[in-house]
Amino acid sequence: MRLAFVKMNGAGNDFVLLDNRSREISLSREQIERLCDRHRGVGADGLLLVEPPATPAAQLRMRYYNRDGGEAEMCGNGARCFARFARRLGACGTSVVFDTKAGLVRAAFEGEGVRVALSDPRDLKLGRRIALSRGETEVHSVNTGVPHAVVFVDDVEDVDVAALGREIRCHAEFAPSGTNANFIQHLDGGAIRVRTYERGVEAETLACGTGVAASALIAHAQLGMPSPVAVRVQGGDTLEVRFRRSGGRFADVALEGPADFVFEGAIEI
Repeated sequence: MRLAFVKMNGAGNDFVLLDNRSREISLSREQIERLCDRHRGVGADGLLLVEPPATPAAQLRMRYYNRDGGEAEMCGNGARCFARFARRLGACGTSVVFDTKAGLVRAAFEGEGVRVALSDPRDLKLGRRIALSRGETEVHSVNTGVPHAVVFVDDVEDVDVAALGREIRCHAEFAPSGTNANFIQHLDGGAIRVRTYERGVEAETLACGTGVAASALIAHAQLGMPSPVAVRVQGGDTLEVRFRRSGGRFADVALEGPADFVFEGAIEI
């Protein structure tokens, strides 16, 4: 089968995008892994499919698969790329509403950037202490479409993200589904720096949109940082997270950042 694709990246988090509005594309886990393989395929952190909506409230449906071929609920950086790709296809105008496994997502275009309104966060847990190889560690967590654990560190550059991230991702505290792991550093000027180990990619990525959102919300809850929070990711970009907190719950969470086209082509799978 020959597939036409577009390659995009959101703050360094990269994706293969396919137009599946006809529903003619059906890929196995192995085929998705091959497409995302950086040596034998296109190379990406994940795969995004544009499909017809599953609910009348949406214009389109976003299907997201991690690099390991497993389907995930949501991807913040992927959502921005999905929106720009949908606009390029002529499937939407200056804004778009699409459904995901995590709920409805609304996106609006800000020049070449995109602002996405995420589903309301849930399962906020602060100040848990868990046993890790480095000793007992304070971990905070919240689900911003997918589960995220957040650890404050003095300097993110000193963190072995691959080893410690994998340990947290697979920790019994987050069984059975596991979690993404974020390490954040408070910067001068009211910003934070984050590095993320992504579940499903099973490695550090240059950015993770839902991880950026989770980190910003935890920074507000623990440090009192006001909305919007500027978040600098490993790829060098700075994203912005806006939110409202009322009665201990977060709402109206929006993530703004770049969504760039890289190249397009066709591949036999």
